[in-house]
Amino acid sequence: MKVLDEIRPSEEERKNVKKIIDEIFRSIKIKDAKLELGGSYAKDTFLKGSHDIDVFVKFPYEKYKSKDISKILDKGIKLRHKKIHGSRDYFQLEKNGYSFEFIPVLDIKDSRQAKNITDVSPLHKKWVTKNLKNYDDARLMKKFCRARNVYGAESYIKGFSGYVVEILIVYYKSFINAVKNISVWRLPVYIDAGSHYKNKEEAFKRINKSKRENNLVIVDPVQKERNAAAAISREKIEMLVESCRNYLHNPSDEFFIERKISIQDLIVESGRDILMIARIRNLNGKKDVVGSKVLKVYSYIEKKLGEYEFKVKKSGWEFNSESMLYYIVKDERLSNMTIHYGPPLEHEDHVSEFRKRYRNTRIINGRISAELKRKVKNPKDFCKEMKKDFYIREKIKKIDFTLY
Repeated sequence: MKVLDEIRPSEEERKNVKKIIDEIFRSIKIKDAKLELGGSYAKDTFLKGSHDIDVFVKFPYEKYKSKDISKILDKGIKLRHKKIHGSRDYFQLEKNGYSFEFIPVLDIKDSRQAKNITDVSPLHKKWVTKNLKNYDDARLMKKFCRARNVYGAESYIKGFSGYVVEILIVYYKSFINAVKNISVWRLPVYIDAGSHYKNKEEAFKRINKSKRENNLVIVDPVQKERNAAAAISREKIEMLVESCRNYLHNPSDEFFIERKISIQDLIVESGRDILMIARIRNLNGKKDVVGSKVLKVYSYIEKKLGEYEFKVKKSGWEFNSESMLYYIVKDERLSNMTIHYGPPLEHEDHVSEFRKRYRNTRIINGRISAELKRKVKNPKDFCKEMKKDFYIREKIKKIDFTLY
């Protein structure tokens, strides 16, 4: 496949990255702890041009199981770095254009020893390096998922993590075999690559029901009570299944191209309707947290458009150093008046208060209601309201709207 040449790291890139990693490892010495390469670089599943490198800082279990290993690591990194708050704080530093994340973990042999979810991550790496034979197939699946917008374990994405992708390739043996099988998924789907259970029924007894609500159960090979796919949204699962079907129908390298939102394309697509673009300056902070806030703003604006009786035909968003939201809104004139619904009639005290507050009330479907002058009549008015909205202002630095 031609796309492989575009995503497989060259020997020169591998040598350059190794040199940088070796330099970092030589410059950081933490008493009692050992540094271990993690993530896709350790598993040799990283994509060409990837600049994010994970490093596990492993502390002896018995000696440090009750200590604050994040605090110890913070003091031990003498290079300029940034603290990222999480279930256990970790640290970032930049070197030659690469972003290193130093993750403090306890050195455990069994997932049951874990004091924090991050303690298990080196065991994930160990399992993948032992069982994954087709590294390029894992690269293809990662790139495919990225291009189809279903890749990423962050809470604002709720997609397929690198670890889950690697499990799928181990289980299905190759990229094309994975695509063929995923294309015929009918939820619920059960996958046990570590062969921990006799059948699905036995697994479901051990895995918490709340962790399999999306009906995709991928048993974690190193932590059998955990569903590695628990955080993936139903929407992302359905998007991947549909993408696999489409790819099989017409295999093409086009499916591996990551496309950013094009305002020009959206203008064409919106036609006679209104395209609303919101450009956002994000808050500073952990990417996962900041992204979740932008997602909440995106969903909130769509909800408010509905409340103001605008019909949203399509919407989407893009999270980056500066984020962008878009909504294609049907171009129609709203009436000057709108119906404001009050409480059900059985809530007599509240109905009485409603009648005192509003004139010309009437009953609609068992609820007291009143006809009010519409405050927001067009998208321009709506944008002005959203710029002042407190819910939005507390989640981002700034928002600017453009209508096309």
